[in-house]
Amino acid sequence: MKCSELVHRFEGAADGLRSPLLLAIRLYWGLQFVQTGWGKLTHIDRTAAYFGQIGIPLPALNAALAGGTEFLCGALFALGLCTRVSSVPLALTMCVAYATAERGSLAQVFSNPDAFTSATPFLFLLAVLIGAAFGPGYFSLDRALVRRQPAAAK
Repeated sequence: MKCSELVHRFEGAADGLRSPLLLAIRLYWGLQFVQTGWGKLTHIDRTAAYFGQIGIPLPALNAALAGGTEFLCGALFALGLCTRVSSVPLALTMCVAYATAERGSLAQVFSNPDAFTSATPFLFLLAVLIGAAFGPGYFSLDRALVRRQPAAAK
């Protein structure tokens, strides 16, 4: 067997792991977003107080927006429904988290990458960027809905 044939077989096998991996990322991190969003929404006064302490303007409004975004878009992300679209507000929310709650970690992105990558928003941001770049994968509501559309509607 030629080396190129082995590489081709390996790549085929690795491609088969893409959708299960995307499903695992979407389910785990989407549900983490749902949980944190629900926590913000059900404890809006505490969330708003914290947002005020770290200098976020209009803390009550922004607490509701952040909680609602994490809850709704996290659920969509987990289900694989509008995955790429829902990734955008989630990524923006994590960028705001870095710029406010994790300002010190963000400032050290190049001088101390460990501080940046160990900050809470990092894995959340990484997960949604993977979802935005690669889509939901085969095991998703997006895929199920596309398969059910009549040929003329595509």
